[in-house]
Amino acid sequence: MTATLILGGARSGKSAHAERLAVQSGREIVYIATARAGDGEMAARIAHHRDARPAHWTTVEEPLRLGDAIVRHSGATRLVLVDCLTLWLSNLMFSDGRDYPDVGTIALPPLFHEQRAELLAALQHAGGDVVLVSNEVGMGIVPYGAVSRSFADEAGRLNQAVAALCDRVVFIAAGLPLALKGTPC
Repeated sequence: MTATLILGGARSGKSAHAERLAVQSGREIVYIATARAGDGEMAARIAHHRDARPAHWTTVEEPLRLGDAIVRHSGATRLVLVDCLTLWLSNLMFSDGRDYPDVGTIALPPLFHEQRAELLAALQHAGGDVVLVSNEVGMGIVPYGAVSRSFADEAGRLNQAVAALCDRVVFIAAGLPLALKGTPC
């Protein structure tokens, strides 16, 4: 089993790179989509991505229980492609439905901690190759507002924890891959 983390900014080409790796693997592809359609614009994005994926790929929509989905769908003849960890993170952060104040400390819901631990365990026990896509959000200015800072902090912590478990880590900028860990891909 090989685990690969693909990092990059918005519209950097990280998803396209991950999809190319999946196709090049020659394996059956299970695409785990983590997005939720919270508004019309996001619903249109999801529909566009759904339509653009090859029909022979299996798509699993899983906004919260990502670790379980990876374990259930991974196998020796499959490659699981997860797009993306930061959407999944935001789903978990707001899974209890409450509004967060824009000041003070953000108390993350229990589901957040439980599912984060399950994802990390799943990466160690997956039955086949896994490619994960995540946004690198910590390269700009410190966000304004407690919720945005908390998200950036948790995304950075999640990316570090996942990268530590992965065999390969690739950073994408302007569509160009830079190998950070493991063999270039």
